[in-house]
Amino acid sequence: MSLRYAALGLLAQQPGSGYDLLRRFDRSIGNFWVATQSQLYSELGKLERDGYIEIVDTGPRARKVYSATAAGRADLAAWLDQPVIDTPPRNTKLLRAFLLTEADDAVARRFFDTVITHARTRIDVLTAIREGLKDLDYVTPFDRIAIDHGLRHNRTDIEWATAALAYLADQGGTPPA
Repeated sequence: MSLRYAALGLLAQQPGSGYDLLRRFDRSIGNFWVATQSQLYSELGKLERDGYIEIVDTGPRARKVYSATAAGRADLAAWLDQPVIDTPPRNTKLLRAFLLTEADDAVARRFFDTVITHARTRIDVLTAIREGLKDLDYVTPFDRIAIDHGLRHNRTDIEWATAALAYLADQGGTPPA
């Protein structure tokens, strides 16, 4: 359901083709919500069928440019006003950490080292995106707020994995089951 609102929200901000939307998705929302090309194009078809977006222009090679309709903007506004109730979390990283009692110490240490490396990479990417915002004509405070969340989340992952490695070093290996 959230992909629907991600696409609708981006089209409410600025009309675009499916390709344009996919590129904007990858540069912004894609940092915290992943969607494939087929998922996005499928969602565009549903949004058009439901009357929430419309084709406002057709370009070369049957390129369709979509824009949010009044009904789409109203639906987006209603969704934004609802309380945030996430589905039960499915966090592969935490599941693996929980089950590391079934692995040897080297695997556990590699796991936490990988968490740190990945988080540092994400921080570099998000920092570059934040710096790139300075060059854009249209930036909202919410662009920066979303990036800030990603930076904080990844810093927390580094702190968590570093503490886990220290705990393992103090305990002489993985904690008992």
